[in-house]
Amino acid sequence: MTGADERVDLGPLRRDYGRATLRRSDLHPDPVEQFRCWFEEAVEANLLEPNAMVLGSVNGQRPSARTVLLKAFDARGFVFFTNTNSRKAQEIAAHPAVSLLFPWYGLERQCIILGRAERISLGDALAYFRSRPQGSRLGTWVSQQSRMISSRQVLEDQWRAITERFRQGEIPMPPAWGGYRVIPEELEVWQGGLHRLHDRFRYRRNGDTWLIERLAP
Repeated sequence: MTGADERVDLGPLRRDYGRATLRRSDLHPDPVEQFRCWFEEAVEANLLEPNAMVLGSVNGQRPSARTVLLKAFDARGFVFFTNTNSRKAQEIAAHPAVSLLFPWYGLERQCIILGRAERISLGDALAYFRSRPQGSRLGTWVSQQSRMISSRQVLEDQWRAITERFRQGEIPMPPAWGGYRVIPEELEVWQGGLHRLHDRFRYRRNGDTWLIERLAP
């Protein structure tokens, strides 16, 4: 049994990547279309939660990160939903620059998006809320996300109360819930390669067009 101050050497824990290569000629000129292609391949490969992404934000002094689920995307950007009183929502309100990371390990790929987050319309948020399963709609009322609670019992008690409250009729969308769209300014695609010679390309916005640059691994 090891102690907390005993060094754990993970050097031998390694693997080489060799599933594929990525060339400039393989890339779609539009980054959202390139993302769409890779996302569809991640879905077809039956990866666990292919729409899971690590959202990075900052409070002005230090960064924070958490996994959220991508719920829609198009040429306008990448959409996710959350409690609008949560830590990430508060950080976005103060500093809208964020990052998104899609870690598609099973395909030896990752995609990184840098951009600006903004609230989506109330109508769009409501339309998505109404499409969610009943349990998920109830859950948005139960959790005051990011706030300290004394025990799990608090959540379970609130669940029973909310379930009874909305036992009949439509479940309304909570006031403190909504969606955000990340408008991309940069998008990087990364394909693992042999001998750590990975293929990296960055799309960078240049007015109304996109520049594509190869980056060293």
